[in-house]
Formats: sequence, C-alpha cells, structure tokens
Amino acid sequence: MDVTVVDNAPASRFEARTETGEVAGFATYTRTKSAVTFVHTVVDPAFKGTGVGSTLAAAALDAVRAEGLAVVPQCPFIRAFIDRHPEYADLVQS
Repeated sequence: MDVTVVDNAPASRFEARTETGEVAGFATYTRTKSAVTFVHTVVDPAFKGTGVGSTLAAAALDAVRAEGLAVVPQCPFIRAFIDRHPEYADLVQS
C-alpha cells in the first residue's frame, strides 16, 4: 500500500496518509529541544497487516534522525520496531 508519512506538528503526531489523504495511522509524540518521545501509535483497523505501521515508524524515526534529535520510545509499538530494526537503536536516548 502506498502511504505518505507527514509530521502534523500542530497535532503533535506523524500521520500515515493514503493516496486519497485518509489517515491510515498515526504516532503521537512530545518534543523537547533534544528528543522526541513517542507516546502512542494507532493504525486504523482497515489498514492492519498492510505495512502501514512499519512505514509510519520508519519514516517518523528517519525524520527524527534528520533533525539530529534523540528518541524516547515510550510507545510499545515504536519500541518493538526499534528492537526489530537495530539500525535505529542509536537514536534511543540513554
């Protein structure tokens, strides 16, 4: 499935949007000057099992990396994604 991930900063969440603009999932966060804390991730049940969650997590983490910030993965989904993809482990704030 083709989705685009955007940072909806006013809503404090990264959103996975379909080609029609429908929000298929989102990852909420809080932000400080040095880190982004991922609090909760939701994928619409209609899109479960389509890779939306993984696409969302990877794009959100890539965006945080591009900003030079650390990650605090309070959200179990983001934590599990990082555990399965060690290339993101360096982002986790110690």
